Amino acid sequence: MRRTPDRSGPRGPVTVAMCLCVTLVVGMVSAVNLAIPDLSAGPLHPSAQAVVWVVDGYVVVFACLLVPAGALADRRGRKGTLLGGMGVFVAGSAVCAAAPHVGVLIAGRMISGVGAAAVLPNTLALLVDGLPDGPRRRAVAVWAAMTGLAAVLGNVGGGAAIQYGSWRALFVCVVPVALAALVLVAVVAPVAERHPGPVVPLAAALFTGGFLALLNGIVSGPGEGWLSPPVLGSLGAAGLLLAAWARRELRSAHPLLDPRVFARPAVRAGAVGMAVLFLGMFGLFYLNGQYLQYAKGYGPFGAGVRLLPMAAALLAGPRCGLALERWCGRRGAVAAGMLVLAGGLATVSAADAGTPYALYAVGAGLTALGCGTATPLLSHAMMSALPPEAAGVGSGLQSLTRELGSALGIAVTGTLTAAVFTARLPAPLAGPGGPTTVAAAQAALGGLPGRGGELRTAVIGAFTSGLHVATLSLAAGVAVAAGAIYRWMPDAGRGARGSTEGARVTHTK
Repeated sequence: MRRTPDRSGPRGPVTVAMCLCVTLVVGMVSAVNLAIPDLSAGPLHPSAQAVVWVVDGYVVVFACLLVPAGALADRRGRKGTLLGGMGVFVAGSAVCAAAPHVGVLIAGRMISGVGAAAVLPNTLALLVDGLPDGPRRRAVAVWAAMTGLAAVLGNVGGGAAIQYGSWRALFVCVVPVALAALVLVAVVAPVAERHPGPVVPLAAALFTGGFLALLNGIVSGPGEGWLSPPVLGSLGAAGLLLAAWARRELRSAHPLLDPRVFARPAVRAGAVGMAVLFLGMFGLFYLNGQYLQYAKGYGPFGAGVRLLPMAAALLAGPRCGLALERWCGRRGAVAAGMLVLAGGLATVSAADAGTPYALYAVGAGLTALGCGTATPLLSHAMMSALPPEAAGVGSGLQSLTRELGSALGIAVTGTLTAAVFTARLPAPLAGPGGPTTVAAAQAALGGLPGRGGELRTAVIGAFTSGLHVATLSLAAGVAVAAGAIYRWMPDAGRGARGSTEGARVTHTK
């Protein structure tokens, strides 16, 4: 029997449960970034490509299964799907904690990603279930702020676990917390109405395969060569699989995600805008832990604590967004937030080993402020543009775009940083077969006589050169995208739901 939700605003226990789940599944994206130096220097000896996959294996599976998980939940029950997802997330974390080599670690991360995909869209769908417009907007703002804040909390909690244990301790600590969240959800979460219909796995398989192939091509490019058969094969396979997915969805009577939904300007602006915001945000998260540990010499916990200004900026962002919306309209507020994020990345791009922490914190804080300002506005615009019965798929779609943006940001940032790093290594370490990570380069220096301090400085310089190129590239991309989003985004009150004639959203109840 379906419980009647409190329509006066976000419900306390339900909000706590949903936010805890969000913190776990989103926080594990950023927390692993702080583990990169410890993992790279440990007995698994991952390559630069493997390090990116340890982070991105989770994110890309998480992203690609979000919409199928939302549709499955609409048709089979949101609460049950969320509980099952938390169970799979726990199992994947346990595999990671015990991984004997890096391949098993990546596999465990992908298993956790499957569980996370079943969790995230249902947290929003259950949180807004039955709420009228005003409380619904506040609930969406709380949820959106928590998805950004979770990334920072993941840094602090993950840093503490790594500082006083190891990268394995991070996964060990997650298991009991996730089990507690599972129990809390079972007790307090409402049972939402089901919408019977077919669940077709082919679309999910094509979509996931396409993005895995795309990321493999991006990550493998520097090492294999951009025109090498493996890289071209991966990129070609990505194109074919994603084209097959779009063709199947357009012809299906019961698509999981009808591509024609992007004909609606608010949906298109929301999807692209959130993808770009999280591309910049999580591209920076990938570099934060490495910069603060390698270049500045902080431990994992110290690095995590020094990212707390980003949490304050993320919390202030939604209020800034509402104020800007009243002053210059929704699309002006979104564009302003994106430009602030781009400015933050540009500030970070000037950082090197001698940069004061305060200046780096300003850049990181501006990046978070821009993300926190624009994300709730984009999220609400997308949800408002879709019919109420498509809440599960709608929340899955916006979560999909956020996580795909995160996955692409990590892949692009990791690829650019690794390419510049290997190109700028000092002569004794450069060349084919040379180290591809800072930890590997520092280990190699132990076998070279003399000039140790000079060479170590050069290795850090090579890393910060990669950081400069990566963050400036991200800043430029976000700034260009802000112009497109400004053109697409309808201002509030202009009829976003029906702004494009003929746009069709197919969703089977």
